[in-house]
Amino acid sequence: MSEIKCKVASITPLTEVVQKVELTPASPVEFKAGQYAMVVMGEKDMRPFSIANAAFDNNRIELHIGAEPGNSYAGQVLERMRADGEITVNVGNGNAFLQSNGLPMVLIAGGTGFSYTYSILQEHLNSGDKTPLTLYWGGKHAADLYLADKLTELAEANDHFTFVPVVEFACDEWKGRTGWVHHAVMADHADFANVQVYVAGRFEMAKVVRDDFTQRGLKVENLFGDAFAFI
Repeated sequence: MSEIKCKVASITPLTEVVQKVELTPASPVEFKAGQYAMVVMGEKDMRPFSIANAAFDNNRIELHIGAEPGNSYAGQVLERMRADGEITVNVGNGNAFLQSNGLPMVLIAGGTGFSYTYSILQEHLNSGDKTPLTLYWGGKHAADLYLADKLTELAEANDHFTFVPVVEFACDEWKGRTGWVHHAVMADHADFANVQVYVAGRFEMAKVVRDDFTQRGLKVENLFGDAFAFI
């Protein structure tokens, strides 16, 4: 992959621990929705982050970087960006990108894994393809679902898109689904034989999704997630 130097256009908070990073490359970049960028920190130190914008929106690179206290892996990237005002990345990494094969799509995100599914969602809605797509986004608390209002608006405007927010530790005011996000998906689908599933989150979640969903008929060739290259 060729390396691209980008200006850091902005770093703004999405939550107390998640930052939205906007990078501006010198020219449009080529990637597929669902692929990730590698931030170059050193000759042998490249750190992956999902690209949150769609592939058609390729004059910029949007990253959602979670850097809770103690997470030096992500924190150092943000520090470098703030200090230098520019960063080198390469894009077009990963094989878990959007596949348009006509099957209804289920997107499952945990935490900032949402950025992966957000790219796919935006690409799909822009394409004019009316294949049904459902996005399940799980977080520990409602505030962790930082673009929930935007997703609700998109669902109201697009009949073929359904958004299902899931909160693990819900407050009394929460009216939506609770518990683990993959349990919410299983409650809605008794049979996965004729769907595509895209998943982004912790490796442990991805493994459970693969194990549980394939037992309900999901074909391995219809399961996508960068985690599966490692587990």
